[in-house]
Amino acid sequence: MVRIGIIGMSAGNAHPYSWSAIVNGFFDAEEINRVGFPGVSAYLTANRDLLGIPGARVTHVWAQDRTISESIAKAVRVEHVADELTDLIGQVDAVILARDDPEHHVAMARPFIEAGVPLFIDKPLASNLDDLGYFAEQAARGKFIMSCSSMRYATELRAVKNEFGALGKLQLATAVGKKDWIKYGVHMLEGLFMLLDDPTPVAVRHVGREGGDVVHLEFADGFQATVHLFMDIALTFQISLFGKEGWRLIEVKNWFGMFRDNLIEFIRSVEKNKPRLGFDKTEAIIRTLLAAQESLSEGGKTVSLKSSHD
Repeated sequence: MVRIGIIGMSAGNAHPYSWSAIVNGFFDAEEINRVGFPGVSAYLTANRDLLGIPGARVTHVWAQDRTISESIAKAVRVEHVADELTDLIGQVDAVILARDDPEHHVAMARPFIEAGVPLFIDKPLASNLDDLGYFAEQAARGKFIMSCSSMRYATELRAVKNEFGALGKLQLATAVGKKDWIKYGVHMLEGLFMLLDDPTPVAVRHVGREGGDVVHLEFADGFQATVHLFMDIALTFQISLFGKEGWRLIEVKNWFGMFRDNLIEFIRSVEKNKPRLGFDKTEAIIRTLLAAQESLSEGGKTVSLKSSHD
């Protein structure tokens, strides 16, 4: 049995509730609704027959406020509420850092990295190059660090990979989503990169504005893509692929499915004591994310990407 600790809670992010429910196979809809996440209880209810991941359990929880910790524990049957973050060390086999505000990730992850505890960090891994450099250095030293957007495991995207032969040689990809660039642009980049078999990005240019992000990407093989994130559009997450022989529009809606498959991949990784998702793939996505932010701040200049090893 893989014992998992879940740590952290950030505003508007229900992952400590939803991910723990998916692993443990139980949720208290009334409690989840009470704390403001009726959409979560709705998709957990719709997928009740798929709840529970054999061979794993979230056994410990710590959030920055004990009241929050106790709410999570009640809602998803977590047995132990920790008083201190570091109390989990030695008590669990792995940790999920479930905050999606990346400015806190290094400080919260460091004790577990130093203790050699396998760690999954919610997206986006980092919001600046210094923090990304820290994680890259630790991963290079063999520390178990896994991080991604669950969009990598979206069933809608993976189904279309089976149809690539009908599209002919791909010429263009576009991605469209809602909300802010750092927290939600990473979703679109993750899905796009997965579809394209994690190509090497070489140049990024932001040609939009804050709140209306339009980002042009160029890859090492010459392929081009654009990513669009707008605050004031209807909620959607779409990726379109255009080939010489055909095209596909993919709308991602099955959040439960992608969360569950992401968690399964992390648990499988813990069992093998090695992340099944290479850190280099995560690093390339975060560097692209940050390069777009840099381009915007520099008036839309093209930012060339180099790996941390160049």
